[in-house]
Amino acid sequence: MSEHPIEGMMDNTLDKIKQMADSNTVVGEPITTPDGTVIIPISKVSYGFASGGSDLPAKQTQKDLFGGGAGAGVTITPVAFLTVSNGNTKLLQVDPFHSSLDRVIGMVPDLLDRVKSFLDKNKEETAEDAAVQVEKSELVSEETAAE
Repeated sequence: MSEHPIEGMMDNTLDKIKQMADSNTVVGEPITTPDGTVIIPISKVSYGFASGGSDLPAKQTQKDLFGGGAGAGVTITPVAFLTVSNGNTKLLQVDPFHSSLDRVIGMVPDLLDRVKSFLDKNKEETAEDAAVQVEKSELVSEETAAE
C-alpha cells in the first residue's frame, strides 16, 4: 500500500520540530563565568501540532486529488538556572513560588548550608578550646616543674 500524502507532511513537520528543540534546549549548554561559577539554564518546552487534509474525488483522472496542511508550534520558557560554585550547587528559580510548600522546598538547600556551616564553626571552636586547654595545662606543668 502506498504512503498517503498526509503522512509525508506529518513526518516532515515532526522532523523540523525535532531539529528546533532537542535535549540541549531543556538543559542548556553550561556557561562558565570568570570566577569559575558554572551556570546551566533549565527550560520548559511545550509543543503543539496539528495537521489535516482532504481527498477530493477526481473527475477526469484515476488519481484522487489531495489538499492538506500541517503546522506546529514550540514554546521555550526558562524556568531555572542551576549554579555550581565552590562545590556548592543551587537551583535558582525564575518564576516566583506558587505555594507555601514550594517556598519551603526552595529554602531547604540554604537551610542545610547554614546548619553545616554552624556545625563546622562549632567543631573549629571546640578544637581551638581544646588546644587552649592543652597549652594552659602545659604551662601549669612547666611552672610546677620549675618550682
